[in-house]
Amino acid sequence: MRVALGAASALALIFAHPAAAKDVTLKLTAQELDLPIDNKGTMQASWTFGGQAPGPLLRVTEGDRVTIELTNDAKNKNSHSIDLHAARIDVVKDFEPVKPGETRTFTFIAKYPGAFYYHCGADPMYQHIARGMFGVILVDPKDPNALPKADREYVLVQSEIYPNPDDLHSIMKSEWSNVVFNHTAFKYDPVHDPEATKMLVAKPGERVRVYFVNAGPNEFSSFHPIGGIWDSVYLSGNPANRRSGLQSLVVGPGDGATFDLVSPVPGANVIVDHAMPHAHTGAMAVIMFSDDADPAMGRGDNILVR
Repeated sequence: MRVALGAASALALIFAHPAAAKDVTLKLTAQELDLPIDNKGTMQASWTFGGQAPGPLLRVTEGDRVTIELTNDAKNKNSHSIDLHAARIDVVKDFEPVKPGETRTFTFIAKYPGAFYYHCGADPMYQHIARGMFGVILVDPKDPNALPKADREYVLVQSEIYPNPDDLHSIMKSEWSNVVFNHTAFKYDPVHDPEATKMLVAKPGERVRVYFVNAGPNEFSSFHPIGGIWDSVYLSGNPANRRSGLQSLVVGPGDGATFDLVSPVPGANVIVDHAMPHAHTGAMAVIMFSDDADPAMGRGDNILVR
């Protein structure tokens, strides 16, 4: 599921004028339930936003006045909160944990464009993150020409899977079993896991934009496209922070960046965390460049591929 608001933004793109700021309300529900952590369907007790890990993709435009409404499902056993890295607020008041059955709201101005992390901030924060309470909020630049037009977009969130998230000592010592993209080991990699059913796709020559967030809670990522070179990289996803022609970029826990990839030839690239224990336990994603690439992938609601 993606939360995307702003017909005004679409019109602004058509006429190449800055998007008018809007009042946007984003509603999220904290839910505790079981989710798969691999392509075999192995289930783990998870804490989530909206019953998904990563949580719903939130998308607003630079300058928007954003109201967050977080409801903690009455069936939950734990208090939860939301910490948005795109917001500048009072952390004590606005990020306060919400008890089961209650709702809390706060408002902020989306001042900076970028690919930002959101996560539960309830204590112990690292356990809530390890159980799946994280997601991405994209703040599109108000200037539609701030970034080159992307032909396709994908969201990848790196995180660690812990065999027993109730063992807080193991999380603090980073004793994970897998490092993964979008909460599933080898989710988009049928090469290393024949049970994977999905890949990311594009056509040769298309500009593929990858919004990447490292949810952690502990490990750094050396984000690299095997068989490719990042054409442009934007630190924190901000157009003002552009670098070009990078082989890899180190992204720490709680950080993010936007990566543009263009392949001049057909065939596969593999997006990885180049730390080998991370890659070979699950942090690999195949992106296949072919002339018959599914036209719906990487567009609309197929940006965060479930």
